[in-house]
Amino acid sequence: MAARDSNSQPNGGKRQLRFHVPNYHHTSPFGEDWFGVRAERFARFFGTPKFLIAQTVIVSLWIAANVAGVARFDVYPFILLNLMFSLQAAYAAPLILLAQTRQADRDKILSEADAHHREALAAAAEERQRIAVDETTRLMELLEQNTELTELTRKLSERIEAMTQELHTRIVRAGTPPESGT
Repeated sequence: MAARDSNSQPNGGKRQLRFHVPNYHHTSPFGEDWFGVRAERFARFFGTPKFLIAQTVIVSLWIAANVAGVARFDVYPFILLNLMFSLQAAYAAPLILLAQTRQADRDKILSEADAHHREALAAAAEERQRIAVDETTRLMELLEQNTELTELTRKLSERIEAMTQELHTRIVRAGTPPESGT
């Protein structure tokens, strides 16, 4: 794996895989050697249609050749063929178990990474919820302050209007000549 700085992610920097990065060093208990890898591939091949068709063709040719008399190496009851199936089963069962164990190990590691991812998502959701509550509380405080300021502005405007009216009344009275008593 190439050297990476702390901000880069493997697989083209896909952020959704960041929880899998700590698990890249995990290997199967059987190792990643050639035997384990090839045994797993071979065990996976046992369940494919290609293998089943090939085995059916080979067994059919085996039986047909021995029944028709073309070859006489395994006559009826086909003891050698039965031995071959037993040998195949003796090797197939452990290889299939090996493949299942390796897959179970990978699944466990990935499920743990997914669990960490879900936990991180839950923590982020809780943080967003907390921030939303804080912002809503602050907004309510600002609305209350705005209401108080609006009420204060209204009262001050009423006082200014009353004072302006009073001042206007005094100026008008002061500008009229006093009435003469004659």
